Amino acid sequence: MFSQQDAKNIIGKVISYSKLPDCLVSVDWTEDVFIRFAVNGITTSGYTITQNVSISSSTDDKRTGNAQVTEVSDDALRRGVEQAEQMAKITPPNPENMPALPPQEYPMLANFDTYTAAARGDLLIPHVKAVIEQARSKDLVAAGFIERTANAAAVGNKKGLFGYHTYTDAEMSHTVRNRAGSSSGWAAQSSVTLKDLDGGAAARISTEKCVRGVNRKKLDAGKYTVILEPAAVGDLAGLLGFSFGARGAEQGQSWLSKKGGGTYVGEKMFPEFITLRSDPFHPKLSSTPWGASLLPNRKMSWIENGVIKNLYYDRFWASKAGKEPTSFPTELVLDGQGSSLEDLIKSTDRALLVTRLWYIRMLQPKTSQFTGLTRDGVFLVENGKVTDPVTNFRWNESPVEVLQRTTKLGTPIRVTGGETGTQIVPPLVTTEFNMASVSDAV
Repeated sequence: MFSQQDAKNIIGKVISYSKLPDCLVSVDWTEDVFIRFAVNGITTSGYTITQNVSISSSTDDKRTGNAQVTEVSDDALRRGVEQAEQMAKITPPNPENMPALPPQEYPMLANFDTYTAAARGDLLIPHVKAVIEQARSKDLVAAGFIERTANAAAVGNKKGLFGYHTYTDAEMSHTVRNRAGSSSGWAAQSSVTLKDLDGGAAARISTEKCVRGVNRKKLDAGKYTVILEPAAVGDLAGLLGFSFGARGAEQGQSWLSKKGGGTYVGEKMFPEFITLRSDPFHPKLSSTPWGASLLPNRKMSWIENGVIKNLYYDRFWASKAGKEPTSFPTELVLDGQGSSLEDLIKSTDRALLVTRLWYIRMLQPKTSQFTGLTRDGVFLVENGKVTDPVTNFRWNESPVEVLQRTTKLGTPIRVTGGETGTQIVPPLVTTEFNMASVSDAV
């Protein structure tokens, strides 16, 4: 792993080769150990190390060129700088480019786990074995992926800014299907430490869903009370986070825009038990001390007790609006109410239980409307019990409206969604969820 001194040396060399006024350097190093399995057997195992040095060079008239190199030899770094500077000379000026940041006070984050960083395939195989054995015991077929990463990241520029951070991450996801191909089940786990993964526990969830998913009922499209499992909630929360931009809200292009001007900041738009926040300090999240703007990451509430608290201001729009810039809405945490998924099911008279969402695409940016599919297990809940499996649906919904119609929340866990990355979210119960059409897909 690149040490802090290694990173400083690389950044220092790049800057020494730079001839333009501004030069920003990002160094990323990743060690990846993974196993891929399919048809109830291991198909691929791998160990890779990747290193990238990204160079951004800027002129006084706001022209910027970028280059990336994967070698750290003097010649490679020098060529990278030359390429970035050549690109800067022919790139049109960007009036929104902001001046380089001076040194920043970056926070300390505790998301590096030595056990995970040292793990090799022998520590991953037991999780894979547990999934495959569980699938075989039910005459099912399993496929999936498990990996752990150890990462070092550093940034620096000509004004003396420097940051260095190390972090780890581990994730396992898998799908099981019956041999007829008529039912599937899915489960995933992720954490900064491999110790939090449990292949056997995940396999029990996926196999149960697959076994229960045969002979699915075909329900009509329509609006349903829905119990969304955390994986489904995670993608919706991530999509909602992307929509908190101050620029769109203040220019009348967002669900946060008021008719006639202004925004909904300070107004109650959700039930009082809805709080959505960014928490880069959460010990289960693989965050860095800085965001895309290179400003220090910090905790930020976006919705607090149902009230819109903040918007995301990038450095340019903050300077235009006379506001302080903020971190982008990542490392999202949707607070819960302490109930388990089973508690939510027991408390519901009739609903659809949805495992996860898939193939999510934007329909209407201004109202934050999306479309997608359910996948890997949709079940009918009647009188507090899971009864029949049902067919999948195409849905059309807004994450804003889903949270506005939410009636109950469970206990938050970390999830890695298929579309929006990692969040910490609970399962939830929401009403009038628009299942727009029936899908015959498994």
